[in-house]
Amino acid sequence: MLGLWLVLVVEAQQVPASPPLIQEWQVPWARTRPRDPFVAPDGRVWFSGQLGNYLAVFDPASEAFERVDLESGTYPNGVAVDDAGMVWYAGNRNARLGRLDPQSGEITTFPIRNPAVRDPHTLALDGRGQLWFTVPESNRIGRLDMSNGELELIWVPTSNARPYDIKLDGRGQPWVTLFGTNKLARVDPVTLDLAEVTLPRPRARARRLEVADNGDVWYLDFSGGIVGRYRPSSESFDEWPIPGERRARPYGAALDGEGRLWLADQGGRTMRLLSFDTQGERFLHDLALPSPSGTVRHLHYHAPSNSLWFATDANTLGQIRLAP
Repeated sequence: MLGLWLVLVVEAQQVPASPPLIQEWQVPWARTRPRDPFVAPDGRVWFSGQLGNYLAVFDPASEAFERVDLESGTYPNGVAVDDAGMVWYAGNRNARLGRLDPQSGEITTFPIRNPAVRDPHTLALDGRGQLWFTVPESNRIGRLDMSNGELELIWVPTSNARPYDIKLDGRGQPWVTLFGTNKLARVDPVTLDLAEVTLPRPRARARRLEVADNGDVWYLDFSGGIVGRYRPSSESFDEWPIPGERRARPYGAALDGEGRLWLADQGGRTMRLLSFDTQGERFLHDLALPSPSGTVRHLHYHAPSNSLWFATDANTLGQIRLAP
């Protein structure tokens, strides 16, 4: 285990007085690409080991890891934990969703019985009994009724759009990045009608997004190294280049309780975590990871502990404790 706290802040424009604290732990199963951590109601952190074909849980109190092996060929991607503590995952290579009961160890799978749909990717819970997910290479967005296992699929009209990240707004509408083109998508949860929103630049490729409480949609343009904001109320855009010596390649993203957008940048020589003040419209933190070579594919904000969780391709699980 690394077990060391790192405090390292490089000034971007204006840095708050109390810097965040970063800690990383070595995941005990080597070269398994841990990813997509999600904090359960009991405070433990679940994540997937994509190349190791497992789910795992980390207890921050004891710093202990436990592993649950999945069926061969699953290659789990996205993870989400519902209010009852059930752990949901996307089987990225066996065309199914899964649910793990941590108490009994029972795993229930929900196959996607459509030969054209094979790669569920990122998950989003709506808090109303529905699990939304993206299927990038199959050009679909899906919804699972968690009570009866009924699956519905929505076709994206733009060819090779690669629906990638998915988040819900306050009205329960899913917003999706279409990583294969310069568009976002919005789905009506009642009719399942899909509307596409074209970004200002033809070469933009939004990979991750977050939806603020006021309905603003924040996106990270992986191709252009840009933070963008789309306001559905006015159908307007604003964009800010991410500072740095090289063009940023923003990947993981999360909004914290203060309205700061956190992003992981893999464009430079080392992995950085930056924050952007969505109210003041300026960049704040610029942090270096203890494991600088580890790509961060996903960030998860946990409000009760005011912290961000991440996993890296350097085979670590990490926590960023934010200032109170």
